[in-house]
Amino acid sequence: MFEELHRIDWSSMEHAYGTAEEVPALLWALRSPQAEERREALERFYGAVHHQGDVYPCTAASLPFLFELASDTATPDRADLVALLVSIGRESLERGFEDDGTEIEYCPPPGYVQALAFLREHGETFAEFARDGDPDVRLAAIGGLGLFLDDADRAATVLRERIAAEHGIEARLRTVEAAATLALRVPAASHQVTHWLADLAADPAQDPATRLAALVQRARCAPDEIGEDVVPAAVGLLRATGRALPVRPIAPAPIRPEPPTDAVAPQIAARFAELDRHTRVYAPTTVLLRTFHEALSPRVRERTEVLAEQLWSPDPGSRLDAVRMSGELMQTWRGDHTRLLLRVADRLTPADEEVAAEAATVLETCHPIAAPAREALAAYLGDQHAAHGPDVWAAPQMQLRWSHQQAVRALARLGDTRAVPSLLAALDSDVDAWRAVEVAGHLPQAADELVPRLAAHLHRIDLSRQWTEMSANAILAALAALGDPAAVPAVVDALDAAVRHEQHEVTQAALKALAAFGPAAVEALDTIRSLTTATDAHVRPAAVAALWAAGEDLIETMPLLLNLLDDLHISDAAELLVAIGPPASAALPRLRNLLAHDYEWVRVPCAAALWEIGGESEAPAVLDVLMQAMAENPATANHVVACLDRMGPLAAPALPLLRAQLALPRRGGRFQSIDHDEELQRISRTVINRLESPAPSAPASRTT
Repeated sequence: MFEELHRIDWSSMEHAYGTAEEVPALLWALRSPQAEERREALERFYGAVHHQGDVYPCTAASLPFLFELASDTATPDRADLVALLVSIGRESLERGFEDDGTEIEYCPPPGYVQALAFLREHGETFAEFARDGDPDVRLAAIGGLGLFLDDADRAATVLRERIAAEHGIEARLRTVEAAATLALRVPAASHQVTHWLADLAADPAQDPATRLAALVQRARCAPDEIGEDVVPAAVGLLRATGRALPVRPIAPAPIRPEPPTDAVAPQIAARFAELDRHTRVYAPTTVLLRTFHEALSPRVRERTEVLAEQLWSPDPGSRLDAVRMSGELMQTWRGDHTRLLLRVADRLTPADEEVAAEAATVLETCHPIAAPAREALAAYLGDQHAAHGPDVWAAPQMQLRWSHQQAVRALARLGDTRAVPSLLAALDSDVDAWRAVEVAGHLPQAADELVPRLAAHLHRIDLSRQWTEMSANAILAALAALGDPAAVPAVVDALDAAVRHEQHEVTQAALKALAAFGPAAVEALDTIRSLTTATDAHVRPAAVAALWAAGEDLIETMPLLLNLLDDLHISDAAELLVAIGPPASAALPRLRNLLAHDYEWVRVPCAAALWEIGGESEAPAVLDVLMQAMAENPATANHVVACLDRMGPLAAPALPLLRAQLALPRRGGRFQSIDHDEELQRISRTVINRLESPAPSAPASRTT
């Protein structure tokens, strides 16, 4: 087959980074006797020819050669090649076809169609791979049995054969998964496969992990048919699986070289490290249990039961993965998560530092609802200080340091001053100080101690260097949140330096901080005024907002605001007009016209400004815009309900929309984040309760 390699016009095709001319060399390198050359070629193939799962025409054209390599027993690393084939096919099926197997309507790139057609033509080869003498090849091939074999009877026979022949837990779990994939992909196989899975789940002769897999994959095939007995059965099998499988320590993360400190901001390096951690799977049953949670979807109570069992697994890797899944549930679905929060908090134990660090991370991420875990976090920090002293934030043991810092950040986000000593230690030692800066703004009670230290850090930042803007912006945001006017001189100095070095992002952040200080920032008025005509698209509206906040001079501010309403910064101008209110009546004609704008992120802030300035007479038009925007784009909901809250009884027509919003099981609002959703729910309930209250109240109106 390889003699055909150079007869293909690879230069006419492209991969993720340009021409596909390098593909022949990559394919040749995959059969190299040198392990490093093979590794580099495989990484490049995944990175360019199968980039993030993409399947290009050159990917499809590579398949015959990959098959030849995988079929040749003399080829090293055959299992890696079989896994690559399965990945290409899986991505082709998921991205290029509907659930019923038809091509997606918008005509997928031809690579997907070509690749899947070729792999299905060679489906029987995967049955051969699944019987290979190399157990790694067999393991890699199992997924292909469900993806590429179109003969339902043949595929079911091979899968039954594999269950009988394979004794490794991973191979058995993958075989059961492949069976469910087959049932979902080939309707003719559905009946016999689902019955087989039901029998397998009930068979006491099978090991508990296989029975659990069969139960879960049966639920995956028909999530609407999950009965009340399924979750209790799954919990029992999960408990039995935990007893049956060997307990292993958590495998250490691969050692990667630290990036040079002058080449990348520490925040960016940390985000990549976090992404690397979150792509790791620590237990053999994790993928299976994720499938179960996906099948259960909005059933928060049942999923909490499963997670509670996972969190008490004797295996630390299973506990770690369970903590992470708990966070994903709480961040994605609404409900009373108190029980789950407390179970996660139970994982804060010094004997289990890596799991504890993940638990603290989840509690920090879920801080809007994490109050029930407050005392557990404080107790954990107290134990660490007692055992390791006051400098544990900078402990040389990386796992101890990480778990402590995460717990401090979680407690700080709850506004608990028991986090302050560690934050001060971080700022004084300058060890991972940026991590303390990110949460310092949640502790205004400690502003007298935090502000001088934050200001000192801000003074030390050299804005003439690369990678400093993220640190400066974070400190400026923290100072603004703390609200202590003592920070104004440091912010003014940072603003001057940012302007001097043309650091527009820092300039904008400094202006926003000065706006937060209001009239206390009057000393910076000359600099602020000079920036109201800046050429940078983000600096100009920030300067106008700071000008109003510091001087409250309507005569000076209004012309600038009206210019912004005619510019690309309508939303920024409208938000400031909300703060000014009735005195900004000169903006009313323009705001009324902007209610017809074709972008809801312009219409909504303009409607809010129109209400604040024009009051009751503008209510019908404002309500119409708000309700339509929220119905069409739920991401606007936070802005909409904030305005409805200010409208008082006049918001009554929005009651059905608000009730419908609260009835949704999945989190909503801006970015569907837990922060925005909790705020959305809180304000929506407040508005509903007020409007439904029988007590009379005076209409909330604005008059010019």
